Amino acid sequence: MAETALLNLASAPAATRVGTAAGERFLVLDSWRGICALLVALFHFPTTSIVSQSAFIGGSYLFVDFFFVLSGFVIASAYGSRLNEQDDLARFALVRFGRIYPLHVLMLAAFAGFEALRLVLPALHGTGAAPFTSGFDLKSLVANLFLLQGMGVEDHLGWNAPSWSISAEFFTYLLFAAIVLAAGQRAWTWFVAAAVTAPLFLLAVSTRHMDVSFDFGFIRCLYGFSLGALLAWFQHDSIAEARQALSGGAGRVAWTLAELAMIAVIALFVSVAGTNDAGVAAPVVFALALYLFAHEGGWVSLALRSRPMLLLGSLSYSIYMVHIFVQARMINVGGLIERKLGLGIVGDLMLRGDHATGFGTGSQWIGFVALIAMLIAVVITSWLTWRFVEMPALAWFRRLSKRIWRT
Repeated sequence: MAETALLNLASAPAATRVGTAAGERFLVLDSWRGICALLVALFHFPTTSIVSQSAFIGGSYLFVDFFFVLSGFVIASAYGSRLNEQDDLARFALVRFGRIYPLHVLMLAAFAGFEALRLVLPALHGTGAAPFTSGFDLKSLVANLFLLQGMGVEDHLGWNAPSWSISAEFFTYLLFAAIVLAAGQRAWTWFVAAAVTAPLFLLAVSTRHMDVSFDFGFIRCLYGFSLGALLAWFQHDSIAEARQALSGGAGRVAWTLAELAMIAVIALFVSVAGTNDAGVAAPVVFALALYLFAHEGGWVSLALRSRPMLLLGSLSYSIYMVHIFVQARMINVGGLIERKLGLGIVGDLMLRGDHATGFGTGSQWIGFVALIAMLIAVVITSWLTWRFVEMPALAWFRRLSKRIWRT
């Protein structure tokens, strides 16, 4: 029965197949999302350890583009054939808002609460900017509350800095839904146009290669999202069919070799391309990786389907949203200890050519231990926000959507 259905899907016109297997989960891709979230966290954590100073971690900001490509693939797979009326668009927007906003506003409240604490506790003031200034000013807070921090209205990153990407992604969701509603089966032509013009635009105007955020973050997101959407538009059900055939372990060795080769390509690309214009190809590299790992054909994929890795994937959004706050508070605590004991725990250091305050000025091993402690703290905090914020909020918004539209 399932095989017959898959064959029927495979023979249908490509533009109508999107979303037919919307309930299917690509578990290995979820696990990759968790790995990428941790790599972004490592990129943001300043230490003197060889890990933090490596070229690979130095280019790991590019893994944000994996999120964009995967979002395009998942959203187009799930909604490509379900956005037929204006009510569908409104329902889609509400559920996507409910997916990202509750944790976003919680983290804004956490940062604002800490700024308020700095006002009353001089020990936390340090030698940095005054509370509610610089990247934590009230104007930027308003932009963040309205999810505008990645849409070119700001001239700096502020508050929960990585959240620029959810700003860009939310408005990309809305644009995607509007295009599908208006263009129907020909929506893919718009995604082709975006996937072609966006990298050319970034190459022409960006002075920081692919490392754009508050300024051209929306263009960067649209680029990766469009590639993922195109992959879903034309390949989603053929991948599903192939996965069915591979489920018995056929060709496991060949697929494993391909997966290992892809990991090596990604590691080399990120290490080399993070500081130059070659980084603009990141969404293309990640789209190829997504296509490969969506098949789940090799032993690497088998390992990524393990329970710990799937849990990591579930925590990925929380990891991404909480890690900067956890890291900043660790540096605060380390700085207080340093002022008392002078052990070389926290101090000024050079990270990728820039001055930073971080761990391990006395020893690289201190930096490495701090890095491990950070990862543990981030994962624990992420589990709490996932369990008590993300999932309850998403369930509430889904119930609200059903009450409003009675579906």
